[in-house]
Amino acid sequence: MIYAKNKDALSYRGIHPNLDLALEHITEEYLPAIGETRVELKGSDVYATRFTYETVPAEESFFEAHKKYLDIHIMLSGSERVEIAPPEKLAEFDRVEENDFYAYRGEGDYKLTLSPGDFLVVFPGDAHRIKMQADGPETVTKAVFKIRIYD
Repeated sequence: MIYAKNKDALSYRGIHPNLDLALEHITEEYLPAIGETRVELKGSDVYATRFTYETVPAEESFFEAHKKYLDIHIMLSGSERVEIAPPEKLAEFDRVEENDFYAYRGEGDYKLTLSPGDFLVVFPGDAHRIKMQADGPETVTKAVFKIRIYD
C-alpha cells in the first residue's frame, strides 16, 4: 500500500514499468480528462476510469482484492474512508477470477480517509474496502487506474 499526495506521485517510480506509466499521469492536466468510459494508456495493462457515487455506511461495504492488477485510487472531489487488510485475515464470499475480483468481509488493519489531492495504491495482497462514509453520506468522484503487474 502507498498512501500519498498527488504532487508526490513521481517519487514512487521504479516499482514496475506499468505503475510508472500511471504515476506519470497523476497530474492536474490529465486527471480531469478521465471520463466514465475506460481510457487506455497501454491497452488492458494500464487504464483509468472515473467514478461518481454516494458513500455508504461501513456495514454496506466490503473488501475487494486482485491477484494480477494493482489499483490507484485518486480522489477528485469528496472524501471517503478506506480500510486495508491482508486477504488471508478476511473471509472470502465471492470471486470472479476472469475479472481478477475477489470479495471479502472482515475488519481492516489500516484505516485512512481519502480526500482530494490524495492517492492510494493497493497491490495484490492489499484487500481494500472503499466507498465508506467519512462524516455521513457524500457524493465523491475519483479516478481509478488499473495496472497489470502479473500475468
